Amino acid sequence: MAKIAIINPAFEVSYWGLEYAQRLMGFKANMPVASLPLLAALTPAEHEVVLIDENVQPIDFDSLSDCDIIGVTGMSVQRFRMEEILSELKSRDLFVIAGGPWVTVEEDYFGDLVDVTFVGEAEQTWPLFLQQWATGTHQTRYEQSEKTDMSTVPTPRHDLLKNKDYMLGSLQFSRGCPFQCEFCDIIVTFGRRPRIKQASQILAELESLRAHGVEIGFIVDDNLIGNKKAIKPILAEVARWQEQHGYPMVFSTEASLDLCEDEELMELMARCNIQSVFIGIESPNEDSLKETRKYQNVREKGGTIVQKVRRIQDFGLEVWCGLIVGFDNDTPEIFQRQKQFLKDARITHAMIGLLHAIPKTPLHARLLREGRLDTSDEHPFGTNVIPRQMSREALLNGYLETMRECYEPEEYFDRLDSLFLDDGFQFRIFKTDFFRKHRWMRMKHFSFFMVGFVVMYWRLMRGVPDAKLRRVYRQRIWGAIKARIATPSIFFFYTIKCAMHYHHHKMTHDMIDDPSKFVSSYGKAMRTGPAHPTPRPPKQQVVPLPTAASSN
Repeated sequence: MAKIAIINPAFEVSYWGLEYAQRLMGFKANMPVASLPLLAALTPAEHEVVLIDENVQPIDFDSLSDCDIIGVTGMSVQRFRMEEILSELKSRDLFVIAGGPWVTVEEDYFGDLVDVTFVGEAEQTWPLFLQQWATGTHQTRYEQSEKTDMSTVPTPRHDLLKNKDYMLGSLQFSRGCPFQCEFCDIIVTFGRRPRIKQASQILAELESLRAHGVEIGFIVDDNLIGNKKAIKPILAEVARWQEQHGYPMVFSTEASLDLCEDEELMELMARCNIQSVFIGIESPNEDSLKETRKYQNVREKGGTIVQKVRRIQDFGLEVWCGLIVGFDNDTPEIFQRQKQFLKDARITHAMIGLLHAIPKTPLHARLLREGRLDTSDEHPFGTNVIPRQMSREALLNGYLETMRECYEPEEYFDRLDSLFLDDGFQFRIFKTDFFRKHRWMRMKHFSFFMVGFVVMYWRLMRGVPDAKLRRVYRQRIWGAIKARIATPSIFFFYTIKCAMHYHHHKMTHDMIDDPSKFVSSYGKAMRTGPAHPTPRPPKQQVVPLPTAASSN
């Protein structure tokens, strides 16, 4: 039997991390990376597993001395902290393994600090390693020859996480994306053929999350609707589970823009209580979209990008988006076009990033051939891409100014009010047949929202140190109450939006005040999602989470 510790390093403050908002809401971290509980579930029962997420608890290196195996996983934005942790572990002469998104694309990055390296998915290689380790025959590098059969993936060990410390839970329905975006490492890691779990697996995971007190979940799939035909019966089963249990969970996820073309699919997502979708818009510049092979965003069917976004919003799903600046077809005009797009599309939350070329992607290979790749590890301009139609200084300065303007209170709340107040946005879930038939359920949710509104308003007024921002929040909240007095559920969501604004606003101004810290910390992962959200996580880190790009 082995005693195993698996570590997820601390993240730097990030767009999707919502670190400053979490403190207002009483949480320590946004959500757990999906790799930790999944790797624990893949570990044979005779071994002891400890999960350590540095985002919610400090690492006690002394207590790790009695571990036989210590695994460290992480995304590109975590690589500096990963190196510090690995160095400390190695100085103590401990047996260390590493995997995850960063190691998958830069497997030699940590050199002799690592005893065993895992590349890509690990449903097969992790148990194989443990078997070989027990007999002293383990290899120093593992990579699966075939993509994981998703029907074999076990229910993650959510019981080993400190779930109360997270704002969200994480779960996964599928892997892979059918599209071919040049900058995206998701299709490199997971492939272009979407692979989907069986409904029974997903329902078992929902039961596990519910049993451990998780009420809000992020579905980390990089494109939930990559295979529309196959995902529909899965969503129908999840919707039935929600109805049978009185809708105990709320979800958000990632999807491609062609969601707008399928009303049946949107209805199924609404019935599952998926209330928001992150969409990789990337650019309002169609030449840039064609350049990066994001053809799904320039198809004529459904109208312009703004019209497609509005169709999803009008249906009752909120749209968050990812935007990128720095494509070859981008001129300095792109910054104003991005800001105008967000206003026209009524998108409140936009993760704007500098284009970054991730190793093993087509973009990385092309720019390397063209001599337009900064191959140093810490990039003074926040990206390793050397732009074609503007200087690196102009790209960075334009990016920072775009972020500043987009998250100035007036700009942010004008976009929010355009959707929620002027156009009367209402989440589709409350218009479904189930909620029409079950008035007691509507009353239950009404009570929850009202209590939540009072608590969040109190926390905003006590927790935001900037008196000017507090005044803006008060004015905007009371304006929302007057405008939507007949829809009190909106009050709670509006206070959440204020907390999120505080995070985005503070993070943006911190970047502008000290850009040297920003480019050092984020130089190799300007496009991190979900994290997700980034949002990517996203989007499994030895079984990789969504890394520094998303193709949806």
